[in-house]
Amino acid sequence: MSLLNELEAVKAGALVAFGAATDLPGLDQAKGAVLGGDGRFTVLLKQLGSLPKEERPAVGKALNAVKVEIEAALGARRAELELKAALPTEPTDFTLPGRRRAVGRLHPLTEVTDDIVRAFRKLGFAVADGPEIEDEYHCFDALNTPADHPARDSQDTFFLDAASRPLLRTHTSSVQIRVMEKMPPPIRIVVPGRVFRRDNADATHNPTFHQIEGLYVDRGVTVGDLKGTVEAVFREVLGNDVKLRFRPHYFSYTEPSLEIDFTNALVRKLGKEWLEIAGCGMVHPQVFENVGYDPEVWSGWAFGFGIERIAMLRYGITDIRLFYENDVRFLRQF
Repeated sequence: MSLLNELEAVKAGALVAFGAATDLPGLDQAKGAVLGGDGRFTVLLKQLGSLPKEERPAVGKALNAVKVEIEAALGARRAELELKAALPTEPTDFTLPGRRRAVGRLHPLTEVTDDIVRAFRKLGFAVADGPEIEDEYHCFDALNTPADHPARDSQDTFFLDAASRPLLRTHTSSVQIRVMEKMPPPIRIVVPGRVFRRDNADATHNPTFHQIEGLYVDRGVTVGDLKGTVEAVFREVLGNDVKLRFRPHYFSYTEPSLEIDFTNALVRKLGKEWLEIAGCGMVHPQVFENVGYDPEVWSGWAFGFGIERIAMLRYGITDIRLFYENDVRFLRQF
């Protein structure tokens, strides 16, 4: 049989094999038998060099034409099998309701939270979460908060009516304790969430609000790392014109502790030069001991701030209660 006759036989066999394939793996197997390194078409192609010089042009042209036909048939059969694989294996009930685009938009507090979390993620922080109903150990004791601290008084904290005295968490720092109890260092987390305090003295306070806290624990962590992270996050969220200052303060779970003031065009628009925005500090050695970390080996910092405060600044809102009244006239502005 001449090479051209063999070529026609290979083409015919390839078309039959491709049509007989019932799935993509079977089609790939048929392709290999024809176009693979030892495939039937490849074997014929290798014989081209052994032909007399005057026969090569005609045979080469025929080989190229057949290869085009084979590849076209292969592509068409692959498209058919891919469509078949994508079809549901069970009957479809076309009377079911279809998917609808989401109606409405994100709440302004959700938008601000997403922006803050995104800024932390750029710095390598993971997001952690924990229960809103807490026990006194994780909310106070493990954070080095003494039993006579004012925050543990029922006038400041919502305690539930149960023998174990569960409470609505007053800060998201309790999640930091739970994470450190479960994970060895290094740790780099951010903790957004809702907190509760008996505080509705004015239009800037509410019994429930949202906090976001960051925790970074590793070897050799310093206050310089803390300041750099705080500055990067606030500039990402509130603009490059943000300026910060740090003032000494006291928190039972950090030492040294600092308050953070900031200023930018939004603050000056309110007629103020500086505005208190967050608290921070190096994690207290006693907190590390409470979770089983060696404070001689590990160091870390934590800082936290209210999300509502950031949202009020960003959108020029003076009454925090507007975020919780669900008035569509207010929410449509965002």
